[in-house]
Amino acid sequence: MPERLGLFGVAVAAAAAIWPPLTGATGLAAPCLLRWLTGVPCPGCGLTTASVALVHGDVIGALRANPVIFGLAALAVAVGPMLGLRAVGLLRAPVAWSSRARRATGWGAALLALASWAFQLIRLGVG
Repeated sequence: MPERLGLFGVAVAAAAAIWPPLTGATGLAAPCLLRWLTGVPCPGCGLTTASVALVHGDVIGALRANPVIFGLAALAVAVGPMLGLRAVGLLRAPVAWSSRARRATGWGAALLALASWAFQLIRLGVG
């Protein structure tokens, strides 16, 4: 699981590096469907802005947009060395998580999503 999230974080960082020139050149954007349809931000609202800000060194801008990006960035930074150590045999292969660990992780992710959503509602003055 951490490896998958870390690889996702690497993909987000790569996309954040090319997003501003792409949108600037084409005028294309990816609106949040929930916010577009209801006016209410989703728990992930601001993650694109936060990832672009972080990739460009704007730590404060990333924090203001969505602090969840820092957890994803930490996993993205850790995944390369972790996979490298596993490839050379210095770190053992991942073990399948127990159902209890998966359930606890699911609850943790749900609580993080709720906290992120509350942050977005307050940040954007909704409600």
